[in-house]
Amino acid sequence: MENVPIMDVEKKCSVIILAAGLGTRMKSDKAKVLHEIMGVPMVLYVVETAKKAIGGNVILVVGHQAEKVQEVVSAKLQVSYALQEKQLGTGHAALCALPFLPDETEQVVILCGDVPLLTCETICRLLSDHSSKDRDLTLLAVNVENPTGYGRILFDKDRNLLKIVEEADATAEEKKIKTINSGIYCIKKQFLYDSLKKINMNNAQGELYLTDIIEIGYRMRRALGVMISANVDETIGVNSREDLLHVEKILRLGSPKLS
Repeated sequence: MENVPIMDVEKKCSVIILAAGLGTRMKSDKAKVLHEIMGVPMVLYVVETAKKAIGGNVILVVGHQAEKVQEVVSAKLQVSYALQEKQLGTGHAALCALPFLPDETEQVVILCGDVPLLTCETICRLLSDHSSKDRDLTLLAVNVENPTGYGRILFDKDRNLLKIVEEADATAEEKKIKTINSGIYCIKKQFLYDSLKKINMNNAQGELYLTDIIEIGYRMRRALGVMISANVDETIGVNSREDLLHVEKILRLGSPKLS
């Protein structure tokens, strides 16, 4: 399924990978995405998957230890780099990447550099779902028993995608929601441009949240949707050493994605 002809992927789709963060919960001076899983820096798992799914147009947003991250990735794979000098949130990271999107790009897939178990097949399914329904934005979601720490997905009374509430901003009732955001999106490029211009820092973290573009899109009456993944493991974000060990255990039980 890695070569599914959803569209002229090579030209019309680009991937932005957010990989600029420090990762303070890793309790290490090393950039989070450089921590290794089975001897391989985790960011390489994500970049390779993105390259298999869409081809050449991959933009890696770097920040903390940017030169080292570029050195590690460039030794294995060819991508473009966008520098996020100050870590002002995921929305700001996406803004930093916009100038590097090729003119012919129509759809943008946004991934996180700390989700090493994501597969090419899931990216292809997301693109197919998004394109077939002609949406402006489709996000990948999962249902989990313990949603602590993740953004909760809210729907309106008609089950239309309304917004994502981050853990720090969620009410007690919203924290009970078990459908969470994976941080993986497919977005029409023009909508991404238009919506990112409207986000602000009015939140508990004082950051520009990429997730805010969903509520903006809802107010603009744009076509928004959710694809639920049945494979929760694929969307595990590595935020701590415990997560690192958990993901490595999963990979050891299966087949490593990189040789």
